[in-house]
Amino acid sequence: MSYPAVSSSNPPGQSEFARHWRLLAAATAGVSCSSVVLPYYSIGVLLQPVTAEFGWTHAQFQWAILFSATLGALTGPVVGWLVDRYGVRRVALPGLLGLGLGFFMAAAMDGSLWMFYSAYACMAVLGAGTTPITWTRALAAKFHHRRGLALGLALSGTGICAMIAPRFTLWFVESFGWRSAYVALGLLPILFAAPLVWWGCRDESSAPASVTVEPPQHGLSPREALRGQHFWILLLSILFAYLAISGIGPNLIPALTDKGLPVGRAALLLGLMGAAIVAARIVVGLLVDRFWAPAVAFCSLLLPMAGCLILADTRSPAMQTLAVVLLGFGAGAELDLMSYLTASYFGVRHYGRIYAVLYAALALCSGVAPALFATVRDRSGSYDTAFLGAALLFALGAATVLGLGRYPDFSSGQRSSN
Repeated sequence: MSYPAVSSSNPPGQSEFARHWRLLAAATAGVSCSSVVLPYYSIGVLLQPVTAEFGWTHAQFQWAILFSATLGALTGPVVGWLVDRYGVRRVALPGLLGLGLGFFMAAAMDGSLWMFYSAYACMAVLGAGTTPITWTRALAAKFHHRRGLALGLALSGTGICAMIAPRFTLWFVESFGWRSAYVALGLLPILFAAPLVWWGCRDESSAPASVTVEPPQHGLSPREALRGQHFWILLLSILFAYLAISGIGPNLIPALTDKGLPVGRAALLLGLMGAAIVAARIVVGLLVDRFWAPAVAFCSLLLPMAGCLILADTRSPAMQTLAVVLLGFGAGAELDLMSYLTASYFGVRHYGRIYAVLYAALALCSGVAPALFATVRDRSGSYDTAFLGAALLFALGAATVLGLGRYPDFSSGQRSSN
């Protein structure tokens, strides 16, 4: 894709970061406190105290993610349309407040499963504006020469959350109880992310024209994307990979404690997984700016496949640590790659709506997989079978993504007029 030359003396990528660093910082904070990340990485720590108090099974508790993710999937296309039409700040700020309110509802539950599920459903519906649809749409439109790195840096917020949220939640649970932990989690998007989004997601259209010339926003319409094979290949790869990674995340702490690790040590390993996610975001972002992204995706998905095979066959702390790092790299790579591949194969003109449909598939996987993994554990007494199934899914996702082929050239006239 060719764009107009940059009039500044700085390299194009450097100029983009200089212009949009506030947006990048706000997006990173927003991702770390989003409705698909904060509930996901905190629920593993909350499982034991909540189920012990109310007598629920692991699977009953993990079904909460299904309510959250399914409703998140249904709201995805609406969020994509709203962001395309009204911009990031007007969509994200109400979402951050709504997510906090959902956590407050969970803190007030009385032991009714339906009240618990309703709280997680509210996190998804009221917090819909905080999903990656919002943040990646803004970045894909502003970054062109260093799009992969920008998306990787912002989406590293998921890894930051994975590093901090388990220990943060565990400290509140051990010090004040699980209800206080839910309240503290609800305050994070309101008191931390919302001020940064207000500050960073301003209208940048008034930036001096001498700094750079923004390229035109070419691309396919949603209807055109759905008629092409690229959309369905990418969708299938996402389904395979996210069924695997989404099942592992909320169940990793219970799986490790089942193998004899103390919960504190398991939470530390989940934090290590978060560090691997951050590293993967940056490494993958750099790689896709230089190499064919589907090949990067193929290699990235083989690593968590190996991690699953290790976890299914070992109780060695050293090998478990290696496996968690490999899983973290895979988890970090996939969302970054989905954002980059969406912009590369469909353009940015209607990015929000096309990405939202793909994200809906991701969200459905995120909702179903944790409970499926927990059900396997409840019936077999072990997560080992689930880890073997996840390894197969990673292999299928890696093989499928290679079918995407060459990037389309939107600058040659393939664009939507809608």
